[in-house]
Amino acid sequence: MSGKDGTRTPGRQGGKKDGITTREFAVRLKKARSLKPSSQQWLQRQLNDPYVTRAKREGFRSRAAFKFLEIDDKYRLLKPGMRIVDLGAAPGGWSQIAAERVGSVDGKGAVVGIDLLEIEPIPGVTFAVMDFNDEDAPERLKAMLGGPADGVLSDMAANTTGHKKTDHLRIIGLAELAVEFAREVLVPGGFFVCKLFQGGDTTEIVTLLKREFAVVRHVKPAASRADSAELYVLATGFRGA
Repeated sequence: MSGKDGTRTPGRQGGKKDGITTREFAVRLKKARSLKPSSQQWLQRQLNDPYVTRAKREGFRSRAAFKFLEIDDKYRLLKPGMRIVDLGAAPGGWSQIAAERVGSVDGKGAVVGIDLLEIEPIPGVTFAVMDFNDEDAPERLKAMLGGPADGVLSDMAANTTGHKKTDHLRIIGLAELAVEFAREVLVPGGFFVCKLFQGGDTTEIVTLLKREFAVVRHVKPAASRADSAELYVLATGFRGA
């Protein structure tokens, strides 16, 4: 049945809400009542997010896969045989896209994903539990790739503290480390994609990238939530370390 606002009211049997059976939806709402308000809000958003539903239906590890899918569809970054590094890869959505498009699922090119967390295996992707800021990380990754990288991806985000300024500085710090890492492993002509959040300090990162890359763009994929301050910087045409 439908509620006053036009949404479906969970019933006892039959029907689906965004790919979830109404019985499952009712159970999740019941469980949500025991959560604190912020967790309830997150759960409600997940249940009503079409990209979450699509990710489950199409076999992607996360909704974030659609962000990179849109970026690559528009700018044609990935080509067969490329070697790609995915920083902060968990749970693996971006690595899935890269593996399919460079052909590593068929033994062409290579995709290496690193994270501090364990990641379930994905065909065509080599995962390593690694802190990319470790001194030997660039050389270890080159060895895993079989050479330098054609592209570096970073969808990393620091754990939040609740203090807006502190959280922003931590995110900027991660992005700066990712830029330095990319400079060490990229081939001339390579590309770099990195998550940022809107704020004054991002200007310094963009300025740095403009010295190292031929073209630098800001990108806001449709899959990035409208109320989110996140955006992506895409740098192409690496000039060489």
